[in-house]
Amino acid sequence: MTKVGLLECDHVREELLPIAGDYREMFPALFAQVAPDWEFTFYDVCNGHFPASVDECEVYLCTGSKFSVYDDEPWIGHLKEFVREIHAAGKKYIGICFGHQMLAEALGGKVQKAMVGWCVGVHNFQVLSQEDWMSPPRPSFNLLMMCQDQVMELPPDSTILAETQDCPVGMFRAGTHMVGIQAHPEFSKPYEKALMEIRTERIGAAKVEMGIVSLELPLHELTFANWLKNFAAL
Repeated sequence: MTKVGLLECDHVREELLPIAGDYREMFPALFAQVAPDWEFTFYDVCNGHFPASVDECEVYLCTGSKFSVYDDEPWIGHLKEFVREIHAAGKKYIGICFGHQMLAEALGGKVQKAMVGWCVGVHNFQVLSQEDWMSPPRPSFNLLMMCQDQVMELPPDSTILAETQDCPVGMFRAGTHMVGIQAHPEFSKPYEKALMEIRTERIGAAKVEMGIVSLELPLHELTFANWLKNFAAL
């Protein structure tokens, strides 16, 4: 078994839980299809529950959040320190959306609100660096996005792996053992649609309308999950 620690940086709104559960349901449901040997342990870091030691798990997966990585919250500062511990220990780290931005911010990069505003719905990621673990290889892939913040400056020793039209740092690797993706492979289309509708006033009606239309496009979340499984096994 591979011990995977899910660093929960937020929780699904109560009225949306019936769609696909909380993050602790979404991620195991996704990876059960490609990595049945992954055994998840849940750490509610946004409520102060952290691993006692970085050695508790072999892989850490950091979720999305309604917070920004530059917010002045005690748990966010603690998480930055813990990500640096993961880096120093050579443990595998996978960052999703906020977790992707956290990887950049913790290791010396910069995150801020993007000029393009929100990215929602299905986005096409163009692969810029096809690495061995990205197998089966694809020149591009579609995943769901839900973000305002983006990585503007990479930390040292980082490589951009994929980009979208509106997100230049769509996916990157830091060193050899840490990777981040701005998308949400764990989201389902019904959950994404519900989130867009709830956030219409913040996102903007026109962008939400385009996002809902984009849900007709195919997703490649299982291919991507398989890539992450391969990365974790390196």
